Amino acid sequence: MSGVVGTAMRRVDAAEKATGAARFTGDLALPGLLCGKVLRSPFPHARLVRVDTSAAERMPGVRAVLTGGDLADLDPYYGHAIKDRPIVALERVRFIGEPVAAVAADDEAAAEEALRAITVEYEELPAVTVLGEALAAGAPRVHEGPLRPGLFHGLGDLRREEGNICYHYHFARGDLESAFAASDVVVEGEYTFPAVYQYAMEPHTVIAQWGESEITVWASCQHPYLVRAELADLFRVPLSAVRVIVPYVGGGFGSKSYTKMEPLTVALARKARRPVRIANSIEEAMVTTRRHNMRCWMRTGATRDGAVVARQCRIWLDTGAYADNGPRVAATAGDAAPGAYRWRAVGVDAWAVYTHTPPAGSYRAFGAAHMAWIGESQIDALARRVGLDPLEFRRRNLLRPGEEVRPGGKPLDADLVGDVTKVAAAVGWGTPKPPFVGRGVGVGLLAAGAQPVSTAVLRLQADGTVVLLVSTTELGQGARTAFTQIVADELGVPPSRVRVAGADTQVTPFDRSTGASRSTTLAGTAVQRASADLRGQLLEIAKRVWGLPLSALTVRDGAVWHETDALPFPELLARHFGMVGGELIGRGEVRPERGSGSYAEGPVFWEVCVGGAEVHVSPETGQIRVRRLASVADVGKAINPQLVEAQDEGASLQGLGNTLFEEMIFENGQLMNGSLLDYHVPTTADLPDAFHTIIVENGDGPGPYGAKGVGEGALAAVPAAIVNALADLGLEIRDLPVTPERVLRCLGVLGAPAGTGGAAP
Repeated sequence: MSGVVGTAMRRVDAAEKATGAARFTGDLALPGLLCGKVLRSPFPHARLVRVDTSAAERMPGVRAVLTGGDLADLDPYYGHAIKDRPIVALERVRFIGEPVAAVAADDEAAAEEALRAITVEYEELPAVTVLGEALAAGAPRVHEGPLRPGLFHGLGDLRREEGNICYHYHFARGDLESAFAASDVVVEGEYTFPAVYQYAMEPHTVIAQWGESEITVWASCQHPYLVRAELADLFRVPLSAVRVIVPYVGGGFGSKSYTKMEPLTVALARKARRPVRIANSIEEAMVTTRRHNMRCWMRTGATRDGAVVARQCRIWLDTGAYADNGPRVAATAGDAAPGAYRWRAVGVDAWAVYTHTPPAGSYRAFGAAHMAWIGESQIDALARRVGLDPLEFRRRNLLRPGEEVRPGGKPLDADLVGDVTKVAAAVGWGTPKPPFVGRGVGVGLLAAGAQPVSTAVLRLQADGTVVLLVSTTELGQGARTAFTQIVADELGVPPSRVRVAGADTQVTPFDRSTGASRSTTLAGTAVQRASADLRGQLLEIAKRVWGLPLSALTVRDGAVWHETDALPFPELLARHFGMVGGELIGRGEVRPERGSGSYAEGPVFWEVCVGGAEVHVSPETGQIRVRRLASVADVGKAINPQLVEAQDEGASLQGLGNTLFEEMIFENGQLMNGSLLDYHVPTTADLPDAFHTIIVENGDGPGPYGAKGVGEGALAAVPAAIVNALADLGLEIRDLPVTPERVLRCLGVLGAPAGTGGAAP
């Protein structure tokens, strides 16, 4: 073994990205490439009376103008969960920003001018742009008719419910009524979480080429094989006739999950009969996908001696005009709502709700980020009311490894008590606090891993170099580096002899997706198994060449060894093929070992969401300063500790932004802060004074060497920790973000500046 697993090896893409040599979709140039631009709806809900493109089509440099009329030969609806989204608006628009038409022109100026020449006559219709309106009796319907399941929902029966309900997730355990009757202390409240933008530095960009026998797409997407399947379904061609190529991707965080701009770009290229690129602006990206805003009611009960008893929760998630990943977000939020505690009874209902707003989809730690801070704030409130330290209260009640988390689901696979003890120590738990300083911890679980299907192929070349083919996309998370380390260790070669190819559905084998913290765990296991397959072939060849038993042979340093004799890989291949040439192929796959691999039987592993915070609040301005922030990266095995730390710190900073200031502001369906001048993402000025990432390696994961995923849990943990640090100062927070205005409102309700402790009202 080469011993590179577990080391902070330099990223394999570092030089390319540092020098600007790395190629992203926006850097690519094809012969005859046209510029695509999209005309978007100015209304949240309206009937399309007339779309006149005649003037635009006559303009110099304009090669094609696409409208709904060009899709009559297709079933133009797509959606991996529910097929409810048309390529361009048909008959009605359902949100401000929905594509109504698209133009392909020789250059950007011609395309922009053509958009202005398109005339659209709208008939405005009543709109429901907030959850309350959408859920009201007799509310206008965003969609009518039966729900059409998409290709990859994996969530069982998708029957339509009343009104604007897109999907309903429910589970219950125990007798809630008797459990609450047995509770000596009950905490109850209503909470809100805002719509939030994922902000990947590279907005969605797609190039599509319509050929005689193949559709080729270059896209900044996270799930190339799922995009391929939806495109084949939409355009009525075999899977083999669609090729999706993913260059480097400039961040995703869920915003590039599933299918986004690809169908529109392909449809425009089909009409133009030329390759077309559509590149979103930031404002366009913000109305393409976002995090769900949410309303929640929760109550939690405990005994006077500090044992949790029951939790009941109702969650309403605004999924916007189209389902996108709303059903899975609702299910994951439902799973996260009980937290990680031993309940006598639990009851959870989560609804994804249609509104006339931009669609909401995946964003790092979805569901858990929505719910952990709410549940954990009630845990803190219960601890204070029964007179227990919040850390001790958790130690008494947290689940232990092997205990059931969700009925029928995977048992807990982490040491939560150990994890929360570590973060508490990192933020100074139990030590004296300066005035106006509070401390808090948060513990949660995220159902991670998505569906467990991944494949990897290794090609050992005649010169002893190794090419890894795997369809995990490199979003900046370091997947290519981690895979390189696994291959190097398994085959005993230096990392410089390993090359990881980019995702290309015509070349790299099937992988379900990149997201849900699954890449190192699931695709990494496929990589490890492909390496073992290749290693086994090398040993068999050496066994035959030397006439020795396998037990006498080892693989290291790019060769098969018997005591002090070595057969380098190139020599082994030459002996095997009888020539200088040929290659060995190793194959590895991951699939459900038992059952169907459905959501109900999962997750692949429970990602730990454990964090701690120490904050200072200014009683004069309401400003919050995070003094110390700590998170646990409970990863089983850190393939590359430096990458683990980077993932956790990035997630922590996003969690800080989601907690303190990030919010998409809508008025009557119109996004009011649709630029990075108006939408505040964390900057270096917002960094905590001290960052602590605690890597925990218990070898309890299902991935290579006992690894499990990382990079989402910290995002969900940080809001809980900050909210509880504010509760330590007597500030009860029920609405995010925790702006200075909201802090001052809380201070006004209390009637005095915040002190150094005390119970929440």
